[in-house]
Amino acid sequence: MPTLSEKKLKSYSYLGGIHIHSTFSDGSGDIEKISLAAKSAGLDWIIITDHNSMDIQEGFYNGILAIKGEEISPEKSNHYLALGIEKNITAPDPSSYIEEVRSQQGFGFAAHPDESETRQNPYVPIRWTDKNILPDGVEIWNWFSEWADNFSSKNIFSKAYAYLFKHNLVKGANPQTINWWDKLNNINNNIIPAIGGIDAHALKIPGYILPVTVFPYKSMFKTITNVITLKEPLSGDFQTAKSQILNAIKSGNNFVINRKVSKNIPVFKIKNKTGEAHSGESIELDNNTILTVKAAPKCSIKVFHNGEEIMHNISDKLKIILDRAGKYRVEIKIGNKGFAYSNPVLVY
Repeated sequence: MPTLSEKKLKSYSYLGGIHIHSTFSDGSGDIEKISLAAKSAGLDWIIITDHNSMDIQEGFYNGILAIKGEEISPEKSNHYLALGIEKNITAPDPSSYIEEVRSQQGFGFAAHPDESETRQNPYVPIRWTDKNILPDGVEIWNWFSEWADNFSSKNIFSKAYAYLFKHNLVKGANPQTINWWDKLNNINNNIIPAIGGIDAHALKIPGYILPVTVFPYKSMFKTITNVITLKEPLSGDFQTAKSQILNAIKSGNNFVINRKVSKNIPVFKIKNKTGEAHSGESIELDNNTILTVKAAPKCSIKVFHNGEEIMHNISDKLKIILDRAGKYRVEIKIGNKGFAYSNPVLVY
């Protein structure tokens, strides 16, 4: 786990999208199309996780760092976003493929673990069925999963609303998933990281004179975004840059935001007499340890300690003095919509 140096270091923020599908599984775009959409949407990096495939070629495309992983995808449950691996994994059950990912020096995230079983549409929920099988991390917010959970196909009016006003159906991370993630962090000394996923496919609907694309890549890349904080600028060398991004995600050095709610990038840090720590880092508790949050105007800012809410403020900023060790994280809402979720900072 990263520890805090006594010298305050400059940080660099990079925006990225995780959980993307290409033509090598059930997406409609190749790497050229996907990277151009990412560039147009203002991203710096993307991670493509095709179902049971690692055939896409990673590298820099159109100025975008494109990294490949795999969404290990059994037919009915327990999908796993495997990152930092080199070979396709076909192990038969979650325990086996989690260990196989680790054996390749990789790590992974339980994908959309709590999709609703009461959906009123044809999209079959794919859940993490045994919460006693512990992943390396958790995808706490998945855009397409939440949309599908709230999409009703009962009549033409509900269908039209769901497609025309799609962003109204996406209101925040699944509380059940957040609770599980907090429990995982409470039983582990290290930080169990979280990511936000887009689950972008750019699906094409047949039956029209020209195929209609719903949820195009560019549109989706402007939604759930992982903002990574690095101590050094992102390298121009692919392998070095890849390591920078993956190491940051593995450590939890990311803030999950929905840029359709606000384009502001929140600040969350904990500072003591000798320095400061951001998401995924650790810092020693002293008699002047201060937690600070800065966000968009008129936000609902909640601070959590070991999964329990300890403060709620309606403002664009918040500052509190800490007197207890533990894991601190923040959630930010704007209006009735979830906007941002931090990874924890460990205060010891």
